[in-house]
Amino acid sequence: MGQRLRILDVGMGQGTQALRLARGGHTVTGLESDAEMMSTARAALAEEPEGIRERVRLVEGDGLETGVHFLPGSFDVVLCHGVLMYVREPDAMLAALARMLAPGGLLSLLVRNADALAVRPGLAGDWPATLNAFDSHTYTNRLGLHVRADRLDALTATLAGIAAPLHAWYGVRFFTDSAPDDAEVPVGEELERLLAAEDRAGRTDPYRGIAALLHLCGVRG
Repeated sequence: MGQRLRILDVGMGQGTQALRLARGGHTVTGLESDAEMMSTARAALAEEPEGIRERVRLVEGDGLETGVHFLPGSFDVVLCHGVLMYVREPDAMLAALARMLAPGGLLSLLVRNADALAVRPGLAGDWPATLNAFDSHTYTNRLGLHVRADRLDALTATLAGIAAPLHAWYGVRFFTDSAPDDAEVPVGEELERLLAAEDRAGRTDPYRGIAALLHLCGVRG
């Protein structure tokens, strides 16, 4: 096994990611503000073996409250995946998250790509929504919520300003973003080929720049 890391999962939801990391040997703290999601995460954690339960701590709160719950420099990795789109002013939260990192620590962000907002409605033939998306940084997600998206250049500047400059970035969900929620998940070799295609697109220009999501990795100086 490689290095065992201290990980903070901000907006952990039902705990899927946190539990997977704990199973890998890491110590994980899950931060979640939604009571229903927290209840689901607690129930899932209770089903895990004792050795995994001991490596997971669940805390009610949001990303702006990290300074209330944790000391600066407490974590090797801070994950903020699928959260920024719900934050109206993200810079303050990102600065708070960066303060939680030990020197050399990794801040991992997964955000909606504002430069690709026209793609999904365009492929669906919704031309009014497509035309509106070109000049917008907001959209309506599949839950029916009106949320915001981020641009790579703006986040790059933000990461530099909070002393966690961009180290690497990738595109996520280039080919599969338009798939319906109830689409059947392929199996076997078909799934392997799909994942290989998504991985290749996510690392290759110009595809990664118009993927539905962006994965940014900043490293604390």
